Amino acid sequence: MIFEHEIPSKSKLYFGECAKIKRQLEATSAKVLEEGGFEEIVTPLFSYHQHASFEDETQLLHLHDEHNDMVTLRADSTADVVRIVTKRIGRTTESKKWFYIQPAVSFPTEEQYQIGSEILDGTFDEVVNTATNLVEKLELEAMLQISNMKIPLLLSEKYGVDLKLLHDTNVEGILNLDLPWIAKLVKIHRIEDLEDISEIPEDIQSELLLMREAVSKISYNSIVIAPLYYAKMRYYGSLTFRMFHENELLVRGGLYQIEDVNASGFALYTDACINQKMKKIKGVK
Repeated sequence: MIFEHEIPSKSKLYFGECAKIKRQLEATSAKVLEEGGFEEIVTPLFSYHQHASFEDETQLLHLHDEHNDMVTLRADSTADVVRIVTKRIGRTTESKKWFYIQPAVSFPTEEQYQIGSEILDGTFDEVVNTATNLVEKLELEAMLQISNMKIPLLLSEKYGVDLKLLHDTNVEGILNLDLPWIAKLVKIHRIEDLEDISEIPEDIQSELLLMREAVSKISYNSIVIAPLYYAKMRYYGSLTFRMFHENELLVRGGLYQIEDVNASGFALYTDACINQKMKKIKGVK
């Protein structure tokens, strides 16, 4: 029996202080991003093209339009923003910097509110500095993690490292590999650790140098370097970053390519930000 007060699992309800914080986060974010030269876009909730962004379509909520063509609810904002800007409204605007404030929904009933930005032809340091500036203006606490997805992929494809070891952060298993330089790679955590990367193979060195160059252009105090971080992502295949606090993910983004478009972007997860604000109000450490 479903009672009158029940709502579906993982759907969202905001009221009182929580709703107020959500509204303030969104209003401040819009102001900061507009001042940074971003234009706002709100993409349709219904889409014909979301399936192109997902290998596993079971995450999508499927419907049919009046012509019986398949449509899905928006489960990802990035791909739709890039597609709509470049293929539909590109002739009417020269803007390459866009932001959105909207939810994504996935099967069966999960809602995820996001504040995101996409920069067509954007650089890594540009999008990271945009994200960290926003986090600071929102008065949030967060550690910035810099990674490079090409490193774990190189380790897997060229050096036989099982990606599961990296995904599970199995340090003991990684150190037991028959690679004399792997321990040095495991110990890279600070910006200073990127100064001496000798002994590491040249193909991996070149990716570490990209990380070092990118970090040198980032204005943020709390930074950790994670060259072995691996997570399967839909379109991020190079430099990536995450911002988190007490193991809760607040922001994720990086460089990506969708079809023939190179861009950089990030998503700030509204509910994680609300949780941090609510804990402060309640005095929870």
